[in-house]
Amino acid sequence: MNSRYLTKSRFISAIDCPTKLFYVGKTEYKNLNNEDSFLASLAQGGYQVGALAKFLFKDGVEILDKSHETSIRLTEELLKKDNVVIYEAAIKFNNFFIRVDILEKKGNQLKIFEAKAKSYNSLLPDMEGARGGIKSEYLSYLQDITFQTWVLQQAFPKSEISSFLVMPNKAKNAEIDGLNQMFKITQDNKVILRIPSDVDIYKEAQVILAKVAVDTLVSRIINGPLLYPGNQDVFSNAANKWADAYAKDIKIPAALGKHCKTCEFKSEVGGELKSGFHECWKETLNWTDKDFNEPLVLDLYNSRRKDEYIENQKYKIKQLTRDDFKEFNEDPGVEGLSATQRQWLQVDGIPKEYDQGGFYFDKPFYLLQKSKWNYPYHLIDFETTKTALPFYKDMRPYQSIGFQFSHHTLDADGNVKHANEFICVEPGEFPSYKFVRALMNALSNDNGTIFRWSHHENTILNGIREELNLDPEPPEDKEDLIEFIRIITKGGERDMVDLCAISSKCFFHEYTNGRNSLKVVLPALFKASPFLRDTYSNPIYGAPNGIPSFNFKSDTGFAWFDPSSNNYDPYRILKILAYDLLPAGVEEFDDEEVSIIAEGGAAAMAYARLQFEDLDNETRLRIKDSLLRYCELDTLAMVMVVQAWDHI
Repeated sequence: MNSRYLTKSRFISAIDCPTKLFYVGKTEYKNLNNEDSFLASLAQGGYQVGALAKFLFKDGVEILDKSHETSIRLTEELLKKDNVVIYEAAIKFNNFFIRVDILEKKGNQLKIFEAKAKSYNSLLPDMEGARGGIKSEYLSYLQDITFQTWVLQQAFPKSEISSFLVMPNKAKNAEIDGLNQMFKITQDNKVILRIPSDVDIYKEAQVILAKVAVDTLVSRIINGPLLYPGNQDVFSNAANKWADAYAKDIKIPAALGKHCKTCEFKSEVGGELKSGFHECWKETLNWTDKDFNEPLVLDLYNSRRKDEYIENQKYKIKQLTRDDFKEFNEDPGVEGLSATQRQWLQVDGIPKEYDQGGFYFDKPFYLLQKSKWNYPYHLIDFETTKTALPFYKDMRPYQSIGFQFSHHTLDADGNVKHANEFICVEPGEFPSYKFVRALMNALSNDNGTIFRWSHHENTILNGIREELNLDPEPPEDKEDLIEFIRIITKGGERDMVDLCAISSKCFFHEYTNGRNSLKVVLPALFKASPFLRDTYSNPIYGAPNGIPSFNFKSDTGFAWFDPSSNNYDPYRILKILAYDLLPAGVEEFDDEEVSIIAEGGAAAMAYARLQFEDLDNETRLRIKDSLLRYCELDTLAMVMVVQAWDHI
């Protein structure tokens, strides 16, 4: 029996890029999704939603066998019954094969229920936009269930088929405590049920999960044009064409475009594993490995015109001219660099009059911002997540959760201190209110300016404020917490200053490719700043008479820069510790636009592991220790950024 079937996951990959069908499943090609799938399911709560969805029905039969032949045979036997509910039903038609999360049969009626870890509000249904199109955040989920529906229609043409997405309902509150601790997971993706005997889990599933009928949207997708890179086609034509290519292992020629930036089949040039990304570009453009030594238009900072450039056969940044950009003044104004000006620095390089040795820095702009700040400076970083299933009774799915922060101070005399930290990762314990309370206590002793990197901290605090307002049993200090959040968020008297926004306006280094991630800016500043290199090459961090630290304290101290090495990145020094955050065999990837593990993602993974994975105490302690060090470096990095700018 042919085992090269087009499945729902392969179909979704083909919509993203049909050429991927040639690379998927081949161990000689790098595939970041292979390493991320467990983590994505863990962090997003996919396995929990899937496990709870089975309790929407009683007396369902699960097909546990993973082989195509056996699972198909078992499904066929069960479907001989007039009425049956099957979990993981296996359906084959020609070169198509699907495993349906839940398939309900009642006489001639077949209903597909696809469980998704995606929030849904039954009071404000919003799958369609104002102009009637399907919202992008739901499109892939709907294309997934559309593919399953279409295959089922081909396999059972005389049946009446209906389709439903099953999603956590943000409009509903949990009626029991500890729901999100009732489904644990092992690293081999086996779910362990820990449901107390006095809990009616069937009733709770009906409360928390929304069964959303999507027949109209499925029909629209089947009958409308299916868009994919370089082309569009009727749904059935595309599905049959892709199934045939996959069955025969034929590579569909690549259509290059902006989607290539996030290709998961990407490894380093000359790496141990093959790189599908580089193969596509070399085969399409007749390139060699040397062509990738020059920046591609895919690397252009914050550009929405990458497809346009590629369509015009401009593949490298050096091929762009001023005509490829909207009108702009090359001289920065009082408002700092614009996005277009940053892009032009990537293309044309830093003008001689502004070049300070491979970097640009607008000192007057920075000093103008600094004139508005008060010492001591408070530099904070949050680690946060959202869980699909609620912690406690009366809580809703996907509430904002702050579980950790780090807090450094920098005073007028240049003294640095790791002043405070908070972490709450105990399984089943909701941390957000404790988190805000601890933050309030840490920041309320003076009127110093508070700094964040990007908008994340602002968003999370506003989310927690919303939860406090909706909580039917709020903490006694609810009003104090809400007022504190108001004061330090946008529009408040101590509105946090966004250092990332300032960096985008006043600092550019050729090393960064225009990006403003803290983990990119910091190494660039170590290259640019003799002050940072001189200061942090000494083992002063955590030393008895050095910079106070909670998690790097030692008699000998810790140095963040080694003059004898070529490493300017403190995060590389810490990377070994990051491996404790992730499951065995999973790497932390460098490309933040490809991997789920990026910009705090590792911490979210670690939190999910501590909540939902079966771990021994030693592993738990190691992960918690790694989280503390990881977060501490983030706020120290912000201190270093300010110090570098001060001394340039």
